[in-house]
Amino acid sequence: MDDSYTDSGAAQQPAPSSSDWESRLADTIESTVAAVHDRLVRPLIIAARAAVFGIVVGSMALALSVLLSIALVRLLDTYAFGHRVWASEALVGAVLAGLGIVAWSLRRARHSTEGG
Repeated sequence: MDDSYTDSGAAQQPAPSSSDWESRLADTIESTVAAVHDRLVRPLIIAARAAVFGIVVGSMALALSVLLSIALVRLLDTYAFGHRVWASEALVGAVLAGLGIVAWSLRRARHSTEGG
């Protein structure tokens, strides 16, 4: 006798075949993995990219600023101060110190309690 029918002859839902539950299990696993990827892995990838690009940009900016200050000292030494390196270095140092003072004065003050 066929298992999909009862003894009374009324039609009943056929029993799930092995391929049906396997495909449902595979779909469930796939949706779970996709949800974990969207909620956990993707933000981690974005954060890692931001960190790497930040390090690269910071390193390049540091190298560029060092090279530009060296070039400025050499140009001033050759054309402005007649091979007096100390004067070139003093001028570049004063400009950089002035920029540092301006940046320091523009920083946002921390929230501190008064009287303590």
